[in-house]
Amino acid sequence: MASPLQSGTPQQAPAPSAPITAPSRYLGRQPILDAQRRLFGYELFYRAGKIDHFSGDPDLATREVIDHWLLLVPDSTRTASFVNCTRTTLVDGLVTLLPPESTVLEILPTIEPDPEVIDCCLALKKQGYRFALDGFLPQSSRTPFLRFADFIKIDFLAADFDLRRAIYAMAAGSGAHLLAEKIETDIQLRIAVSEGCTLFQGYFFSLPVLLCSPTIPQNYFVYLKLLAALHHSPTDLRKIEKLISADASLCYRVLRLANSALQAHPGIISTIREALLMVGDEPVRKMVTVAMAGALTAHRSLPLISMALSRAQFCEFLAPSLSEQPAQFYLLGILSLLDVLLETPLPRILQVLPIPPAMKSALEGDRSAACRALELVRSLEACDWNRCEQIQHQLGLAEGAIAAMYAQSLRWASTMVSQELLP
Repeated sequence: MASPLQSGTPQQAPAPSAPITAPSRYLGRQPILDAQRRLFGYELFYRAGKIDHFSGDPDLATREVIDHWLLLVPDSTRTASFVNCTRTTLVDGLVTLLPPESTVLEILPTIEPDPEVIDCCLALKKQGYRFALDGFLPQSSRTPFLRFADFIKIDFLAADFDLRRAIYAMAAGSGAHLLAEKIETDIQLRIAVSEGCTLFQGYFFSLPVLLCSPTIPQNYFVYLKLLAALHHSPTDLRKIEKLISADASLCYRVLRLANSALQAHPGIISTIREALLMVGDEPVRKMVTVAMAGALTAHRSLPLISMALSRAQFCEFLAPSLSEQPAQFYLLGILSLLDVLLETPLPRILQVLPIPPAMKSALEGDRSAACRALELVRSLEACDWNRCEQIQHQLGLAEGAIAAMYAQSLRWASTMVSQELLP
């Protein structure tokens, strides 16, 4: 088979084996245990790097934790995730990107119980979110928070016996579980148990474990256009679908949101449009907002972005010839590089995506037409013309058509990537 990249067509995308480097993202996670030392959940901490302590702006940190959660924490877990919240992230509703059934929102001592905050918390409570009062102190100003508190955290390093006794007296009748935090010795644990605490957290059990994952390349141009489209009324669903489909990290986040939305209504998602209809405009707006929090410092692997886009576009072009849906094949092409983007095993990624079983099987390497389509585009990327010819005959495709589709896909991807570089 002759090379389809002759006669001035665009240069081929880099082969998947090309080395890819990207900065890492970090998320601290410390276990919370019950009296029998069984895992109850984890508190999630923002970490700017490998050093195990917080530094930075609290609002930005909470946004980063939310976005990291979408990328790093599998939906399959049913343990509780305790997330520190600022007033801004509560009132703006950014925390609603996290699934209510497994999320505990921690009210920090710096948050005042003004009417707007209380109304917001009550609304979140109705959606199924649970609340923990972090570093709780027996002050009358904190009383309004007790009406919806599920957990009250007592700092055993900062609170002496008299202060703890005052906390217990104030919390009596609230129905909230007492969570002893910063437990560092066996004696502290015994005291906490004797005082009625039922959940425990601290260095005595475990230091925070650092979760690490490489940053997914971000397309800033797409983010800006998407935010503009999402704030236009009426919403142009086709335009939003097109913009999200041009960025692999956005595709992944939207599918994660759709997966959370499907918890009460089991089903599958076959296209980005179906995911958008399932999620709704407002959650997508919030998702883009928190994703942009880390975008300013994100590493841009333009060759990888180009490969993902050209692969998706080629699969979309190929779909009608195989009697398949173009939108589904576009999604298939984007997802085929997520394990490289995330440096995460493909089975773990597929575990959290609500896509059809047939699509998962194709990504895992079955012998379906969808899988052969991926094999074909990988062979084109690697300039393996013999393999291209074999697959082409197996699928009953014309050589000239394949060359034209691939050249057009590369041109389109090149255009999309070059737009990002414009001032």
